[in-house]
This record gives sequence, C-alpha cells and structure tokens, in this order.
Amino acid sequence: MAGTHVAARWEDSFHRRLTPFLRSRGWRPRTIPYIGYGGEGFLRVLGRVVLGRHIEAESHADSAATPEELAEAVFTQRGWRSYVTAPVGYLPVTIHVGDVEYRTKTDRSGYIDVEIRDHGLEPGWHDVTIAARAARPEIARVNVVAADAEVGLVSDIDDTVMVTLVPRPFIAVWNTFVRHGSARSVVPGMAAMYDEVIARHPGAPTFYLSTGAWNILPTLVQVLRSGGYPAGALLMTDWGPTNTGWFRSGQEHKRSMLRRLRAEFPHIRWVLVGDDGQHDPMIYREFATEHPDRVAAIAIRQLTPGEQVLAHGTPIATMDTLWTPMSASIPEVSGADGRELAPQLRRALEENG
Repeated sequence: MAGTHVAARWEDSFHRRLTPFLRSRGWRPRTIPYIGYGGEGFLRVLGRVVLGRHIEAESHADSAATPEELAEAVFTQRGWRSYVTAPVGYLPVTIHVGDVEYRTKTDRSGYIDVEIRDHGLEPGWHDVTIAARAARPEIARVNVVAADAEVGLVSDIDDTVMVTLVPRPFIAVWNTFVRHGSARSVVPGMAAMYDEVIARHPGAPTFYLSTGAWNILPTLVQVLRSGGYPAGALLMTDWGPTNTGWFRSGQEHKRSMLRRLRAEFPHIRWVLVGDDGQHDPMIYREFATEHPDRVAAIAIRQLTPGEQVLAHGTPIATMDTLWTPMSASIPEVSGADGRELAPQLRRALEENG
C-alpha cells in the first residue's frame, strides 16, 4: 500500500467492510459488460464486476429471448440501483474470444480493462464472453476497426448529442436517483450528421468520450440507441478516489483518451465533436496542435443561453471555452445543433480531403 493515496486506502477499507455484509444479505457478483473496440493487432475488452441484488430487471434478463430484450431489461433499471453496489476487486476473469481464452483479474475498483493481442477477428462487430468467478458469463460487444479506415468520429456526450436540463452541480444526484433515458433529450440533427460522416467514410469508427461515470453507461446507451446514433465504444471514467487523489480530472481523461486513440489508430484522421459548455474547444485544439495531420475537422455545438446557465451558472461562456476559430489549417465549424453543423462539416471535410 506504500505510495497509495489516503483516499484510495479509505475506499478500499470501506469496501472490505461492506462486501461481507452485502454477501450475507444475498448479494452476488454481477458482470457489467461495456462496449469495447480494437484493431487488427489488438482488442480492448471493457467491463466491471460488482456485487448486486437480483433485481426485477435482472429477472427479466434471465428470460430474455433476444439480445434486444436483454438490453431493454438491463437498460430500464432505476438509476440508483446501478450505484447500490460494491466493486469486486482482484477477481479472476476469463475472456473468451472465439475458441481462445484469456485470463485476467479485475482491478481494485472491479474494472476489467484488458488488451488482447493476436485476437484473430475480422473487422466489424463481434461478441466476446466475460466470465468472472462466481458470476454469470456476460456478452460484451467489440468493434474491430479495419486497417484501411481513414476517418474516425470522436464525440462528447452531455450537451453535445443529448441534453439533461438540470444544473451542472446536481447532475450526479440526477443521474443516481432518476437517470431514465426519458430524462434526457437528444440534440436535433446530430445523429443524422454522424450517419452522414460514416456514410461518406464506410468503416469509420465512432467513439463517445465523456467525463461521466461508468455507472450511467446503460442509460447513455439507451438514449443513443433510441436517438438513432451510430453504435460505438463509450469511454467513460470513474468518479471514485484514485491512487493519487480524491477525484479524477475529467479534462485529463479526455486528453489521455484522445492520445490513446491516436496511438492505437495512427492511420485515422479524427472528426472531433463537442460543445462550448465545458472545455471541449480547448482540449480539441490542444490535440490538433499536437497532431495536426490526425485531425480532419472540429465541430462545436453552441449552447443556448439557458443551457450555458445550467452548465456554468452564467449565460456567458467562460474565456477558456469561448469559441473563436483557431487557424485555417484545421477546419472548425460551429452551430446550434446538427442541422446547422452538418452542411458546414460536409464542406469542411470535402475541402480538407
């Protein structure tokens, strides 16, 4: 434990006391699969193992006849139920990719984040099985990106593709105790704009990059699916303590994920989509400055004054997020929604190859 921050030690101690109590009340390990991705030489499988109750939605999942029914059973859980869990750390896990098994363990917070080499899968969507000890095996979807893919899409989620009309300080509480998909509305025209980008560049992967917690992923998938957005991996974060501090940095999470995607897919030029309510313009510009040949375009959704108030407590964007064009080398477009952004982005991509 030397070198571990006091916050992480406190959290681990709390879970060591909580876990036996929950097990005595009949709670058992449950695997929550996340959407993974990969390329020809690697596969990133994501998920988490927690202790959970055998809730009604899970009972429906037991009898689900199709993947769609299973997804609906899982995604309609009440928000707080996804938080009333305890992570199962350092638990042995076996990942089945075709006929090959790969063994790993959950981390201290119960997360599974393993990179598999030489997976042998063709480009496209595949199912892999995550089998954690004492938990029911679960199917995780993974998207293998083709080596000849030239363009990829990275999108922020909150205030970019969907809006939760709740003041920013109360988002965590809202997500925990309400968190139904109907509590969020999609931004008009954004899904159609994404479909157009993918239609122009077949095989282009989509990644949804968010500072939100992994716990809310089921609801986000539900909203994205019902809103007609293209399927893609969701790269979330964890709000708990780390080995270095009490809280994680959302900005650093986005920066590190962009750099990781650039390293994993060095042949792809990225279309970066965000909003001016937080730090997306600054983060995207930093990335474009570091790797100008890897950015095809930047598209920023401009929030309304009311949305700015909910995001910042003020109707005026802060100076580090105020939108002004960076340079002529990287196309930048802005608009109120996808209907305004789409024609501008189309022209930008045509002019920028």
